[in-house]
Amino acid sequence: MSVMQKFLGGAAAVALSAGALVAEPAMIFDLGGKFDKSFNESAFAGATRWAEETGGTFREIELQSEAQREQALRRFAEAGANPIVMTGFAFGNVLTEVAPDYPDTKFAIIDMVVDQPNVRSVVFNEHEGSYLVGMMAAMASKSGTVGFIGGMDIPLIRKFACGYAQGVKAVNADATIVANMTGTTPAAWNDPVKGSELTKAQISQGADVVYAAAGGTGVGVLQTAADEGVLSIGVDSNQNYLHSGQVLTSMMKRVDNAVYQAMTDGVDMETGFNVMGIANGGVGYAMDEHNAALVSADMQAAVDEASANIASGALTVHDYMSDDSCPALSF
Repeated sequence: MSVMQKFLGGAAAVALSAGALVAEPAMIFDLGGKFDKSFNESAFAGATRWAEETGGTFREIELQSEAQREQALRRFAEAGANPIVMTGFAFGNVLTEVAPDYPDTKFAIIDMVVDQPNVRSVVFNEHEGSYLVGMMAAMASKSGTVGFIGGMDIPLIRKFACGYAQGVKAVNADATIVANMTGTTPAAWNDPVKGSELTKAQISQGADVVYAAAGGTGVGVLQTAADEGVLSIGVDSNQNYLHSGQVLTSMMKRVDNAVYQAMTDGVDMETGFNVMGIANGGVGYAMDEHNAALVSADMQAAVDEASANIASGALTVHDYMSDDSCPALSF
């Protein structure tokens, strides 16, 4: 049960063999690499789970530049890979152009909607999961000030921040939320040094819990929070283990489930629009031996009650992307 691992980079990296097995799935990781301990790594975990359970193999590439997006898609499609799964909104425009050229190939894109008949678009209710960890941040904070550090300043990341702020305010209406974005280009996803600097700045403003929604940049946030003796909150993957006893929780975005399901469905994958939220296990918060001592039974009960209310529709978390506004936070 081995995964066909191809660590490809540069122009020659995507010169895939035309003799590839028909219906072998392919995985394209966004910039930052599949071991970013966050979004990409969650996708890799899903693909690996599929391979281990089925004995199948999948092709993969870790992009080294923006220019490789279209080339990777076309080379995989021409080699017969099916379905082709990709992580990240940045594939949206390229996939819109490429998908019509390969009508018999199924594509799955995570975090973006591409309206093509052979594309499954998977999006998440990140605001719901962020609300839950916002509640936990407010309950754990002693200063009444908590922080949020996003990656690239895009509506998707504001969606995280807005849900988080609403959760914080639900627990402590007087809480202060300090929010910063790392940058405005894709480099913002992989800048742990800048993440560290922003964390120190927020701590100087009184933040004693900092939530990172910034891909690889978040590694710097969690490290600095641990070094400075404040709590952090991870994202996408369960990052509690990175600094055991110092990461309050992680907002789980089950990219792994989305990838696993796409590969399981294979060439028969149903296309169209898919939403993954609390109600269907798409988002949530992480509890394990690494944060058990940080989260009291009362805290967990309160968050679980809110989770159930969100799932039932009794509690609505505002979605920044619905109207580009955030009642609980000013950007």
